[in-house]
Amino acid sequence: MSGLQVAMKAILDHVGIAVADLSEALTFYRDALGLEIEPPELVASQSVRAHFVPAGESALELLEATSADSPIAKYVARRGPGLHHITLRVDDIRAALARLTARGVRLIDEAPRAGTHGSLVAFIHPSSAHGVLVELKEVSIEGREAQSKHSKKK
Repeated sequence: MSGLQVAMKAILDHVGIAVADLSEALTFYRDALGLEIEPPELVASQSVRAHFVPAGESALELLEATSADSPIAKYVARRGPGLHHITLRVDDIRAALARLTARGVRLIDEAPRAGTHGSLVAFIHPSSAHGVLVELKEVSIEGREAQSKHSKKK
């Protein structure tokens, strides 16, 4: 690779799953699979409640709409429940967005916004990612400490 094409370092952080009925989803993920479900976190700006399900070094994120006009409610109404997005953790979200913009990638968010666990997030438009909604996430110092404590509990 030439110096102009330095690879962006990213780690799979989580996979977002839109759910229509949270109790049914929990019956499967918690009761059938026996996975731990973290306490929910409300993301008021997106009218969504996120329920993280740790899965090794990554997680599943069950996304429950809290209003009929939320992006998740609209997604479920159009496509039904299921895979919503993948999230890649990056060290510097602003640098990643600048790199993508320079390469002509279509972004939903040109600047980062607040996400779960005090993180910064930004979305890449599915039209630039072969039909997949991709979220970039920069974890806050507090988020890194929480992830480190969670990893040590295993």
